[in-house]
Amino acid sequence: MPNSRPTTPFSGEMERKENQSPQGEVAGILVEFLEVAITSVVYLKGIYPSGAFERRRYMNVVVQRARHPQLREYIHSAVSGLLPSIQKGLVERVAVTFFNTDNIPMERFIFKLLVNQSFGSKVEESDLEFSLRSFLIKLSVSQPLTTVLPRDCRWEIMAYFRSLPQVSTSKDAEMWIPTDTKQWQQPPLITPIKSMNSEPLGLQLYLEHPSPAEQVSG
Repeated sequence: MPNSRPTTPFSGEMERKENQSPQGEVAGILVEFLEVAITSVVYLKGIYPSGAFERRRYMNVVVQRARHPQLREYIHSAVSGLLPSIQKGLVERVAVTFFNTDNIPMERFIFKLLVNQSFGSKVEESDLEFSLRSFLIKLSVSQPLTTVLPRDCRWEIMAYFRSLPQVSTSKDAEMWIPTDTKQWQQPPLITPIKSMNSEPLGLQLYLEHPSPAEQVSG
């Protein structure tokens, strides 16, 4: 689609520190990407007016940035709070979950990630960003794979940990609390969207929907 409106660089990126470990570099890039990708998911689902977002350019792709400070801060603080745990390989999945009025999940966008803890070489940032850019492109055209949501639905960002971070060693861990969200009783239907597997990082993006048996019983 032609770019009919001007775009400016996405300004939500975190400052990257020099002399980081390879895992720190990968985690920093990944967290920036997740902030943009999650915003793209929320925009894609259309639960807010289109005017709640503005066009930006990130990784040379036109993306959406939330205009509303609270929405922008929620996404930013959630993913940036995961940075230390992602760097240590503690986070297995990050999910954007949409619920109906009964607080039952209707749809999940899952980012399954693996930061290689034994990778010790220089991170080729351009190669990594090239791979992540393809996720943003694929995500922008994935609406036909998704479920139509009611206007009164709600959503939240959830993280699934391989092991829980020590609260005493990370203030960021304090913002993550166990969820009491209702879970599906049957294995979900999974729709792959995009995946990559490189030495420093493995990433999968896929959709989860309740199985037909779950929908009937619900």
